[in-house]
Amino acid sequence: MKRGFEIVSKYSSKNLTLPYRTTNNAAGYDFESAEEIIIPSIWKLNFLKVLWAIKHEKNVQAASIEKARQVLKPFLIPTGIKAYMQPDEVLIIANRSSNPLKRGLVIPNGIGVIDSDYYNNDGNEGEIFVQILNFGISDIKIQKGERIAQGIFMPYLLADQDDQQKKQTRSGGFGSSGK
Repeated sequence: MKRGFEIVSKYSSKNLTLPYRTTNNAAGYDFESAEEIIIPSIWKLNFLKVLWAIKHEKNVQAASIEKARQVLKPFLIPTGIKAYMQPDEVLIIANRSSNPLKRGLVIPNGIGVIDSDYYNNDGNEGEIFVQILNFGISDIKIQKGERIAQGIFMPYLLADQDDQQKKQTRSGGFGSSGK
């Protein structure tokens, strides 16, 4: 087994589709949403008052700023999918080109990076989630089975000094290597 996809155990009976390439020359494998989910428009959420106050150099309480930060956090769309690959490969999760243009949906960090040691980790079995923010005017309803992102397997290179750097073993799921 070199690289591929599997369904995580909690979705084993949910009739999910493994990621697939839509055309013969497509680089990306289309990922679908494992569940129906509503992604609210950021403009409907209660952070505009804080932005107005900051723009007009008004005092803003720390609690209000923290509340605004919480509102602007991306939503995680579950895919129910995990990916296995070679140790020197990575799966890059990229937005579908139609999402920002037609729907106002963006991946806030630009891309997602799925490392080979994310597969079958103790934290979440390696389930891949897609981070999304909705900059559109209205809420967006994502249907189960709707294409939400694409994944591209890629090899990566190491720096000459890589063997001298301290490394840790992955101990959890989503975002665990940033601890």
